[in-house]
Amino acid sequence: MNEYIPSPSRWVAEQVSLYEGSGGNDGTTLKDLPVIIVTNRGWRTGAIRKTPLMRVADGDKYVLVASQGGSPKHPLWYHNLKANPKVEIQDKREVHSMVVREVTNSVEKKRLWNIAVEAYPPYQEYQEKTDRVIPVFIAETNKHIKKTL
Repeated sequence: MNEYIPSPSRWVAEQVSLYEGSGGNDGTTLKDLPVIIVTNRGWRTGAIRKTPLMRVADGDKYVLVASQGGSPKHPLWYHNLKANPKVEIQDKREVHSMVVREVTNSVEKKRLWNIAVEAYPPYQEYQEKTDRVIPVFIAETNKHIKKTL
């Protein structure tokens, strides 16, 4: 299935529409901080899903934080990335085909977490208000993947 299903969350659907509809010129911030759009495949439906996330960069890689505002449950996109790690990331006008992996090495995760908190300080507050350990993914360019989204 290649159908795009907008998020049921109105603000998410509107952010994605504005971002993509303007070619990455508008809708590129949230709370005055930069955001990216992560396009992924739904783990249950196989449909195309799009999620605005805070822009956290580590060189030419992106750090994706599955915080969901400190909710007790992982965001649905977490399950999508676990099931299919191929994503596209739109950063303003640039679109990158990438592969994600959940960071499980404690040293690497701590380093990336610190980068994420520096880019978006509320992540620390989100972690403090939930019992779950907030997952962190790293998105990297893989020159060998085919564009399949």
